Order: sequence, then structure tokens, then C-alpha cells
Amino acid sequence: MTERSAALVPAAESAVVPWRQSVKGGTIDDRRLAEVTVSIPAHISGISLSVPPGVAAECDEAIRAIASLDATHGPQLRPLATMLLRAESIASSKIEHETASVEDYVRAVHGVRSNSSARSMVRATGALDRLVSGPLDLDTMIDAHRRLMCDDPVDGPYAGRWRDMQNWIGGSDHSPRGAIYVPPPPDRVAGLMADLVVFAARDDIAVIPQAAIAHAQLEAIHPFTDGNGRIGRALAAAVVRRRGIARSVTVPVASALAARRSAYFRALNDFHAGDAEPIISVVATSSTVAAEESKVTAGRLAELPDDWRDRVKPSRGSAAESLLEKLAAEPVVTTEDVEDDLGLSVATTHRVIDRLRGAGIIRPLTQRTRNQVWGVGDILDELADLDVRIAARAREQ
Repeated sequence: MTERSAALVPAAESAVVPWRQSVKGGTIDDRRLAEVTVSIPAHISGISLSVPPGVAAECDEAIRAIASLDATHGPQLRPLATMLLRAESIASSKIEHETASVEDYVRAVHGVRSNSSARSMVRATGALDRLVSGPLDLDTMIDAHRRLMCDDPVDGPYAGRWRDMQNWIGGSDHSPRGAIYVPPPPDRVAGLMADLVVFAARDDIAVIPQAAIAHAQLEAIHPFTDGNGRIGRALAAAVVRRRGIARSVTVPVASALAARRSAYFRALNDFHAGDAEPIISVVATSSTVAAEESKVTAGRLAELPDDWRDRVKPSRGSAAESLLEKLAAEPVVTTEDVEDDLGLSVATTHRVIDRLRGAGIIRPLTQRTRNQVWGVGDILDELADLDVRIAARAREQ
């Protein structure tokens, strides 16, 4: 047996099933299509997996990097967990061609008018948070999907439910004719997802292979009408969190996957054929890069409060000192947040905000004249730079 052939999972089977358009459209070939070949993933809840030594070493390196980040910085830096959760959601959405800046995202978080991609990223954060913080079961997965898709203009009605229709990837918009991949029929979805959750709950498989295979299997099942990629990547993060490798932070692996899109998608296709090695390797090496660069970000964040105090020189117990402490834990606030949370008068609130703005610590994120949204420039810029650094290193792999 070669090293590459060692990381095998059961290959998907194929079946020919009847097909009929529910809404007439497309070419005459679309309308005449009467049957389609679907892929039916194997059940994986009881599989044994042998990971080749080279890939196993990559997985061990990823575990060390994630655990080091979590142990060193997770408990101390409250903003880090939120930042990395947002970074992962933003990057995961970019893989699905949803694009928005960090500041667009922040505006959407605070209900300020923003583009649809930014709003989608906010929903993705809610879905990811639900999966990594809740029990890893079908109800959690369905609720995460509901949070992701509830306001989607097209697939909102299907949020939080298994698909009841045949879907496909690529090819015609009107039928599976010429599709790159056709997932299993809808009547197979519930059973396959129940089997997947059993696999994801196992404790006798190495963590990174388990996370990678769980993600790839969800992609193969494609249980939802949309949002499968984002839920699948969130599931991988949830597996890592459940196994206790990271207790405080979610590593933004999707930033690396987005930079290696072609290799990532090829690895998912290889999984359909029964070869899990590529997706395990891609997830492992991407996790290492993301964790190591996140540790750099954590170190930079830890230095910021002292730098701010040097720039502002607040008196002990002053409103400026209180606001700096608040911003270290909550880098995006509104004017009303500052007034209410710190118990300040309107005049004092505006005065201390102006002082920190003049020192270059915060900047306005909207065109509002009332209840402005303020962001800590150093932290927002670091979040954007983290994505750039991860992507640059990932492209070198």
C-alpha cells in the first residue's frame, strides 16, 4: 500500500434517479432531461482511518499551533476570540464570493446600512458561534443554518431545514444537465446527516482528520439548499472546539482555504472518490498557518493598551481611562454605548470621544450625525492584516 492510498474513506456510490423540472425553463435539453446520476456518500460513523505519516505530522503541527494560541492568549485577550470568530466568518463567506471589508462588516453588526455581503457575513458569524458553542448535534446544526440563511432573499424560506429538492453544483441553472457534482436525493439527507453527527462525536480519531472529514462529508451530502460550505467549515471548527484543542478561540482557517481555493476544491473532489488525504492535509496546513499568524496578532493586541495610554495619558479613574479599558475588550462601540455603559453625561461622552479620536485611537465608521459607530483603528486594521498575512503564507504552500 502506498502512503497516499492509506488515507482512504469509503468512496461515494452513484445511482441514476428520475428527474423532472419543478419550474420550466432553460433549453430544450434542460426540459427533456428525465434522469440524473447522483452521488451517494457512504456512511462514515464507524470507519477506521489510517493517516499517512507525513500527513499525520502536519496534523500534529496544527494541533500544537492551535493549542499554543489558545493556551497563551485565549484567556487573557477577550477581544481575540471575537476577532478570530469574525475573521473566520468573513473569510468563509469570501469563499462563497461574498465580499465586504472589515468596516462594512462592523457597520452591518451595528445595524447600519451596508451591502448584502456584509449582512451575510454577520449571519455567518452567528451560525459559527452557534456551532462552536453548542452541543454538536443535528438540532445545533439546523439552528446554525437558520441563523445563516434566515434573511436570505432567495433561500430564506429554506433556512433551518434539510432540503426537500434535488440540488447540484455547476452546469445549467435549470437542471442538473452538465453538473460538476450532484449530491444524494433529498430522501437520503436525514440519514446521512445523522450518521455524520455520530462520526463528529467520536473521540477515537485524531482531531484534524476528524474535522476535515466531517467538513468534506457535509459538503458531499449538501444537506441544505444553500450555505453548505459555510456550515461545513463551521462544523470543522466545532469539532476542534469539542475535542478541547481550543477552548477560547476559533482559528480563521478559512482565510488560508480561500487563498488556496483550487487545491481546497480539488481535495473535496478527491474525498468523493474515497481519498481523504488531500483534504486532511489542506485543513492541517491551513490550520497551522492561521494559528501561527493569529498568535502574531494576539501579541500585537496585547501591546495596544499601553500604547494607547502613552498617547492619551489619562488620569487615574478618568472617563478617558474607563473608555480605553472598554475599547480593549470591545473595539467597536456607539456613542450611546459609551454614555450608558460608563455612566457619563452627554457632554463628557462627546469630550472623551473627541479626545480619543484626536489621538488616532478611534475613528467613525458611519456618516451618522447621531449615535455614531466608533471603531478602534489599530484593532480593525490588525484584523484585516491578519487575513492578508494568512493568505500570503497559504499561497506559498
